[in-house]
Amino acid sequence: MIYTAIVFLPLLGALIAGLFGRIIGPRPAELVTTGFMLLAAVLSWVVFVQVGFQHTTAKVQLMRWITSGDLEVSWSLRIDTLTAVMLVVVNTVSSLVHLYSIGYMEEDPHRQRFFAYLSLFTFAMLMLVTADNLLQMFFGWEGVGLASYLLIGFWYKKPSANAAAIKAFVVNRVGDFGFALGIFGLFAVFKTIQLDAVFAAAPGAAGKTFLFLGYDVDIMTTLCLLLFMGAMGKSAQFLLHTWLPDAMEGPTPVSALIHAATMVTAGVFMVARLSPLFELAPQALQVVTFVGAITAFFAATVGLVQNDIKRVIAYSTCSQLGYMFVACGVGAYSAGIFHLFTHAFFKALLFLGAGSVIHAMHHEQDMRRMGGLASKIRITWAMMLIGTLALTGVGIPHFYGFAGFHSKDAIIEAAYAAHTPNNYAFWLLVIAAFMTSFYSWRLMFMTFHGPARWAHVHDDHAHHDHKDDDHGHGAHEPHESPPVMLIPLAILALGAMLAGGVFTNAFIGVGHHGSADPYKAFWGAAIFEGRDNHILHAMHDIPGWVGFVPCIAMLAGLALAYLYYILAPWLPAATAKAFKPLYLFLLNKWYVDELYDFLFVRPSLWIGRALWKGGDGAVIDGAIDGTAGGVINMTNRVVKFQTGYVYTYAFWMLTGVAAIITWVMLNGGGAR
Repeated sequence: MIYTAIVFLPLLGALIAGLFGRIIGPRPAELVTTGFMLLAAVLSWVVFVQVGFQHTTAKVQLMRWITSGDLEVSWSLRIDTLTAVMLVVVNTVSSLVHLYSIGYMEEDPHRQRFFAYLSLFTFAMLMLVTADNLLQMFFGWEGVGLASYLLIGFWYKKPSANAAAIKAFVVNRVGDFGFALGIFGLFAVFKTIQLDAVFAAAPGAAGKTFLFLGYDVDIMTTLCLLLFMGAMGKSAQFLLHTWLPDAMEGPTPVSALIHAATMVTAGVFMVARLSPLFELAPQALQVVTFVGAITAFFAATVGLVQNDIKRVIAYSTCSQLGYMFVACGVGAYSAGIFHLFTHAFFKALLFLGAGSVIHAMHHEQDMRRMGGLASKIRITWAMMLIGTLALTGVGIPHFYGFAGFHSKDAIIEAAYAAHTPNNYAFWLLVIAAFMTSFYSWRLMFMTFHGPARWAHVHDDHAHHDHKDDDHGHGAHEPHESPPVMLIPLAILALGAMLAGGVFTNAFIGVGHHGSADPYKAFWGAAIFEGRDNHILHAMHDIPGWVGFVPCIAMLAGLALAYLYYILAPWLPAATAKAFKPLYLFLLNKWYVDELYDFLFVRPSLWIGRALWKGGDGAVIDGAIDGTAGGVINMTNRVVKFQTGYVYTYAFWMLTGVAAIITWVMLNGGGAR
């Protein structure tokens, strides 16, 4: 009963707010959806304690779903440790986002619909993480895609919001095509899509091949790469990442929910859930590692030069997801989920903190128009500071560390222990850690410190994060957010400070060098590791200097940001001028969007125009329609003979008789 309540309370709230929102009004819709989410969050923590520390696994069958030939699918909930962790992440962050949105969306006239979408988004993610078969997982997978489209384009009167929503939907369809092919392939090979049945049968397919697209390929490698293609789209990995920054066109609470707890974490969860399959495909894991490392590096470089406060945090999310995939790629699935867990707290904190800044600045998002806000919004500054400390990984070894210090640094250590070629994964993550520190402190210094650059900014420059431009506040002083927005920040800040230290031993067994693995008692069978996978042992036996490298990178990034934006604020412009090609390359996000425009968009437009002008216009309209038009014109001329007057018909009858007589005479009609 408790499991079904956790999953279906958000759906019930979405239905009430969506179907009856206009009847009950905005405030009851907010209270119902938020109340249901808070209850689901509390129940999720109860399940987390029960399942995680009592080592139980439960399955709840709700109903038979599909029976067609060999395909038999039941709608059931799979509750194990991995599910319990995701329930806590999804429902805790979502409930706080709901609460925060009561204050943030107060001026919006359509907030009933907004809260209905938020709860629907949460329900879809819950269906994904509780799935006991791949079809149910795909249902949740597509559900979060639909909900993200609705939420990103919530302010549908903004063309940029509509374009961003469509872009997110289309790019994710590319990844989802691969994910669907992977599910089809699993059914073709194993005749089932039930997780336990697939896991049991998978070892028998190891090393075997099958025919795919005309080639004889390894079964498990091909299927895992197709499944990972879906993860690349949903979790915004390099080449399928382009939708994520544009998703900032939605309201800020949407950004927090997408980036911290729902959509983008789905890919990491899926790889961890399917670890029994990926462990049988080492080449696929190498691809996962490479893509994750490139994504972490790429997104960090782009984040260096962004000026929109939300886009900086968005590229940070993209980069941190790369860290999680590197962990999964080297076999440290529990470390990847650990970072997913801690990241949810500090990334939601940073996004909601950014929303508080935007609220204080009357919907201004450009950091170049901020500065000097620390004294105006002290609580928001303190919350953002805690989030920054957690993201950059500040901590003292063997004593205390913020959330990222424990989880992000563990991934860097695992990347070193994996010994990838030339240790590329390790070094790319270290460089990304340096850049993460730089752009995170750059955000803090540009927003909260230095001279105030907002004194002469009026509302004609604002409203970047609002549907309408009719809520002008004028060039008033920045103001602190109401308590309903600050309370969620405080709770998330607590998680950013404590989540790492409290759960490190349970999640990754840090400090245990013997044969016993306490973390396995926590994860149980939820995460699988092959016989040759010893990464969690190896990462505790690395050289001592490796553990200090992330700390050095963090301090170097902090020092450079302090130099650039506090001590010598003229340096950023001078550096951009001196390295203009590189600056433009990063500012234009490696020109990936332009490349896609050249490779896909323009050829599609050219083909469409050719079919329109040449096919439809010249062939169909010109030849077929032209012939028909000629017949119609001739008919119209003939029809003109039908005047309706008797003398006209008599005239044509006499003309016809005369013509017949003439023909007979000329053709020898009188000769015998």
